Amino acid sequence: MKHEMTYDKELAKRGRKRALARAKSYWQLYLFLIPAILYFGIFRYVPMAGIQIAFKDYNLVGGIWGSPWVGFKHFIRFFNSADCWMVIRNTLTISILGLVFGFPLPIIIALLLNQTRSKKFAKVVQTVIYAPHFISAVIIVGMLNLFLAPSTGILNQILRLVTGDKTISIMFMGSTAMFPWIYVISEIWQNMGYNSIVYTAALSGVSPELHESAIVDGATVLQRIFYIDIPSIMPTIVILLIMNTGRVLTVGYEKIFLMQNALNRTASEVISTYVYQQAFGATSIPNFSYSSAIGLFESVVSLTLLLIVNKIAKKYADMSLV
Repeated sequence: MKHEMTYDKELAKRGRKRALARAKSYWQLYLFLIPAILYFGIFRYVPMAGIQIAFKDYNLVGGIWGSPWVGFKHFIRFFNSADCWMVIRNTLTISILGLVFGFPLPIIIALLLNQTRSKKFAKVVQTVIYAPHFISAVIIVGMLNLFLAPSTGILNQILRLVTGDKTISIMFMGSTAMFPWIYVISEIWQNMGYNSIVYTAALSGVSPELHESAIVDGATVLQRIFYIDIPSIMPTIVILLIMNTGRVLTVGYEKIFLMQNALNRTASEVISTYVYQQAFGATSIPNFSYSSAIGLFESVVSLTLLLIVNKIAKKYADMSLV
């Protein structure tokens, strides 16, 4: 037994020496890791100390370390609040709609572009559908307000023209029923082209010989898509689906906040905007502990979902993140 422990220590020592020798040989390459290490260390790991604010009554005088512990007081307060289930419902509604309707579209776009014979046409289409991704959230919301305005909006004008009713003046941006769809459709339009890049890259790795053999055997375009292209990019699809499912409670803050108004709040208030309102906008005194508790709850649920979906994918599809 003692001999085995000595042998293991010797192997570990040799491994450390080899790693050190490798680092010395390629030290120039390891220098490029320093900015990434500093970024994650300063902005990701060091701020984790602030998690304890969620379990304290934080005050500026005592600071993070000097504020009194209150346990799960803020979590209980959130679950007992009137806004709790409204906020969770809105977040899940918008996220699930985006996942159901937004996740397949980039895959379809990549598959169609991959089958396009004219590469010039494919490049033009790619440029057109990629462009909206680079428009800022402020401009996107400004466009939505112009297009959906009750009196001058182009959509209301089209409805008046089609129906012949000159009195039509629908407040799309103030409708609680329409808000999730407006947000999701605009998100799909803005990001579907950019999100298709990863699938286009995965399809570029498919061997042309497979398609040539399928064509010789008489396979149609749809058959080649279903039996060659989709199975080839399935690992990519599964990985991205796992990651998107893990972000189901993480709805983007900026665009939602800009689209909010007094009329649609019951449908537009999501966890991210609610955290901001509680920390800075709800009262004259910032409530950092309460908002931190809500944010921590969101992170824990997201991590739990990610691990569950990852385990399911690993068990039934033999694919996972790790």
